[in-house]
Amino acid sequence: MLKSDIESIARELEDKSAEDVLRWALGTFHPRIAFASSFGAEDVVIIDMLMKIRSDARIFTLDTGRLNQETYDVMDAIRARYNANIEVYFPDAKEVEDMVNRYGMNLFYHSVELRKLCCELRKVKPLNRALQGLDAWMTGLRREQADTRARIAKIEIDSQHNGMVKINPIADWTWDMVWDYIRKNNVPYNRLHDNGYPSIGCEPCTRAVKPGEHFRAGRWWWEQTAHKECGLHLNPLNKK
Repeated sequence: MLKSDIESIARELEDKSAEDVLRWALGTFHPRIAFASSFGAEDVVIIDMLMKIRSDARIFTLDTGRLNQETYDVMDAIRARYNANIEVYFPDAKEVEDMVNRYGMNLFYHSVELRKLCCELRKVKPLNRALQGLDAWMTGLRREQADTRARIAKIEIDSQHNGMVKINPIADWTWDMVWDYIRKNNVPYNRLHDNGYPSIGCEPCTRAVKPGEHFRAGRWWWEQTAHKECGLHLNPLNKK
C-alpha cells in the first residue's frame, strides 16, 4: 500500500471510533499485523475490542525480566478470558548478562544513559524482533498520556520502523473513557491500577503517583528529565 494511500485513509479514519479503526486495520493487514501490549488499562481495552472483531488477532508482549507479578497475573487472566494466543518476546540473554555483569543489576538508577541502555536491550531490541515480517502494528498510545504523544494520529507511517503502518486506535481517548469501557465490559486489568499506578512498566522503574502528579510521574521517577520515554515510540537517533 502506497504512503499516499495510507495518509488519505488516515485522514478519513481520524474521526472514526476505535472499533472502526481496528476493523480497517485487521481487514487490511491481518495476519501481518499485531498488537503490542504491556497489559496496562489502555491495552486490555484494545484486546477486548480485537477479540470481539476476530479472535485470532495477533497480540505480542515484551517480557523484560523485571515486570511486576500483577502484570503476569493480568496476562494469564486475559489469556484465559479470551483464549488468546499471546506471543512473548524476551531480551537476548547474553546481552543482558553482559550488561548486568558490567554495570550491575540496578544500573538504571545511576544515569539516564545506563537506563536507556537497559531499555534498549530489554525493550527496544525485542520489539524490533517482534515487528519483523509485519506490515503494521497497533498500540494503546493516547495523546493525553504525555507531551511526547500529544500529536499522534490514529493511523501513522512509522519512520522508526522502516515506514510500516502504526495504528493507535484510542489516541483521542481520555483516561475516564478507558475506565468506563473496562467497567462496562468487565475487562480484566492490572490490579496495580487500584494502587495508584496509572502507567506500569518494569517493577524497579515504576512507582505509584501522588495526588496532583502527572500521569507518567511514576515512570523512571528518580530522573529529572521533562520527557520520559523508553525508546519504543521515538526515533532511535533522537531519544529524549
